[in-house]
Amino acid sequence: MPALRATPSRLRANPPHLSVTIFELEDQAPDVGLKKRAQDDVDEGDKTKASDASPSPSKRPRSSAKSSTNAKSKTTHKKALAKPHPAPPQWRQVYDTIKEMRSKIVAPVDTMGCHMAQKGETDPKNKRFVTLVSLMLSPQTKDQVTDAAVGKLRTALGGSVSLDAVLTADRTVIEQAVNKVGMWATKAKHIKATAEKLRDEFDSDVPQTIEGLLSLPGVGPKIGFLVLQNAWNANVGIGVDVHVLRITRLLGWHKAKTPEDARISLESWLPKELHAEINPLLVGFGQTICPSNKPRCGECALGSGLCPSSTVKSRQPIPDW
Repeated sequence: MPALRATPSRLRANPPHLSVTIFELEDQAPDVGLKKRAQDDVDEGDKTKASDASPSPSKRPRSSAKSSTNAKSKTTHKKALAKPHPAPPQWRQVYDTIKEMRSKIVAPVDTMGCHMAQKGETDPKNKRFVTLVSLMLSPQTKDQVTDAAVGKLRTALGGSVSLDAVLTADRTVIEQAVNKVGMWATKAKHIKATAEKLRDEFDSDVPQTIEGLLSLPGVGPKIGFLVLQNAWNANVGIGVDVHVLRITRLLGWHKAKTPEDARISLESWLPKELHAEINPLLVGFGQTICPSNKPRCGECALGSGLCPSSTVKSRQPIPDW
């Protein structure tokens, strides 16, 4: 798996006395001794089958996107816990410490996350639609690859990732543009089918409810809640991906094994005003300081005492990020 290294360049952060380190990916063999810390859990609502992806978009047999549109979705989201999970001890100190570290680091999610896809659009509907498309492309795919795929798709569609452009385009055009993301064939099929469903059932716009979003092909709770936050500025649930699931487990904040179980546990005690920011906060933390294959415990400000999973036995000097 790729590891991270800091580039020599330094940028000034806000406030000005903090420095920002930009992290880049570097191919490096993973630390075998730390493999057991990696989590393989994937949001079942967002996961697509690898068997659906074929090597050539031009030769793959075509299946009807219309059938996917008309099929009733069974994707649901779990409701709140009947008995709230107690807030973990020192959670606020841990959260603020992570936030302080993240304020000094530019992670891939900060510059290539789904919110950045909107910058290529001017029409509000197109901004919402490209946010949905970006998130549909993102599962099991690095932010860098997703960002590049959205840019390539925009070019292939004539300069805008709009609903009309996707409806008009042949599916092979979409496939060729996004064929670097994981499960590209299935995702292209879902994007095409989703565009048809939005046209037919949602007045050609992105739904404003989690129930509406979960009725779309290829959309699970994680994508749904992140779409609502980034497209509609609606904070109605935490978007839990593999980074959020893994890191919150490492911190001892819950014992959940699935993103949905983790979400309802976190939502039961984490203040609602933090529900939207915790995803990019922990995703960036997982991309830079706490990657699953080789966490940098010796350089993490959580050190010993705040993180029960830390490999550090005594407090280490904290670097000036």
